[in-house]
Amino acid sequence: MSSGMPRRARSERKTSETEIRLGIDLDGQGDYRFDMQIPFFEHMLSHISRHGLLDMDLYLRGDIEIDCHHSVEDTAIVLGSLIREALGDKSGIHRYGHFTLTMDEVLTTVAIDLGGRFNFTYTGPDDIKNGKFGIYDAELTLEFLQKLAMNAAMNLHVLVHYGDNRHHIHESVFKGLGRALRMAVAKDIRIGDAIYSTKGVLE
Repeated sequence: MSSGMPRRARSERKTSETEIRLGIDLDGQGDYRFDMQIPFFEHMLSHISRHGLLDMDLYLRGDIEIDCHHSVEDTAIVLGSLIREALGDKSGIHRYGHFTLTMDEVLTTVAIDLGGRFNFTYTGPDDIKNGKFGIYDAELTLEFLQKLAMNAAMNLHVLVHYGDNRHHIHESVFKGLGRALRMAVAKDIRIGDAIYSTKGVLE
């Protein structure tokens, strides 16, 4: 994909558990339109969009009468796949992104490498997995991040240095992710359509 082409992608996924229609624009303005059933998850995705300047148009229906697991996991699968598709051959991108974000008493760092290899590492309070936000199980945040990184072929590290408020911890992670992703996918005008790899390719 050359530097002049729109970096957009759209996909539909329908299973016995979920129905998802999602479109993204990596060069957007942080606009989002959501039609979904999980308010806290919608709140978190809005932070990725706004802070990542990633336009998102998402329709999501899932078997939330069981729980929210399938809806969150499948959204991560589709979003990760679309990021990978929209990046094309990754020519001209910064590749790496990182951001340290403060939110009241919480300090969180998110670091990304879009080099084509999957890894997800979380370091921080174990209670990020505990409790609920409405119908959203807190443990789903780590599930979302893992599946996003896997399907985007992304190396993703999340470090929550400290903090107590559960909402602030989760929100800082999603905001930090948006900011780090924004940096990693941005074009570097100094290298044109070259690729930041001594191999000459990012797979």
